[in-house]
Amino acid sequence: MKKLLAVIISVTFSAHVSAQVLPYLKKGVFQPGEELTYKLKYGFISAAEGVLKVLPSDLTFDGKPTYHLTAVGKTSKAFSIFYNIRDQYDSYIDQKTYLPYFFSEDIKEGKYRRNDKIRFHQDKKKIEATRGNFTAKESQTFDLLSAYYFSRTLDLSNIKEGESFKLSYFLKDSLAYLYITYLGKENIKTPLGTFRCLRFSPSLEPGRVFKKDSKLHLWVTDDDNRIPVKAQVDILIGAVTLELTGAKGLKYPLKTTK
Repeated sequence: MKKLLAVIISVTFSAHVSAQVLPYLKKGVFQPGEELTYKLKYGFISAAEGVLKVLPSDLTFDGKPTYHLTAVGKTSKAFSIFYNIRDQYDSYIDQKTYLPYFFSEDIKEGKYRRNDKIRFHQDKKKIEATRGNFTAKESQTFDLLSAYYFSRTLDLSNIKEGESFKLSYFLKDSLAYLYITYLGKENIKTPLGTFRCLRFSPSLEPGRVFKKDSKLHLWVTDDDNRIPVKAQVDILIGAVTLELTGAKGLKYPLKTTK
């Protein structure tokens, strides 16, 4: 479940261009006070819940003001009987570029515990992490949480159906790329209504969770908010679905289709 949550958080649609810089909308798509709630379902059973918030921040890094992003994921009462999860992620990002300066994660999964801290020096392409220092591959490198929010701000005005893109991110103790394919537009029904969405398919690695032919599909509102409203993937046994169940404090009105 942890791997699936990590994939979904980090694979909100992303782009990578030949200039090695990800183009983004300067006006922004979120603001302090935004709160999004998601339900993770295994088949018809509610397995976990995630709450993501944008908070005001008094912290500055390199003299730059920041936003405080936070996400908490925990198993439902039914699933906690078998395996209890409570993970918290915090990221401080630049208010103008949306790039991360600092990231921390507090992982509690069954008896497993992990606390990691990461300091990003974007201008120097350096990363100071709990498990050592690393050299970034790009001038824009993300953690799981900042990737989610930055990708919402991407300029997709020139995207074409079938195009693939990539995003550079740092997780635990390594750098990697995530590849995403744009599949077009589609209306998607959710607990909050039906939305006109952009549809994406991020790459997956077969293993203990995903089958060789597993496909992850992600639907993001085709509006000024750019909110992921649904994700679905087949796993070794059954399928898992993530759905948006609550949204408040949005920068723009959330519009459903008629």
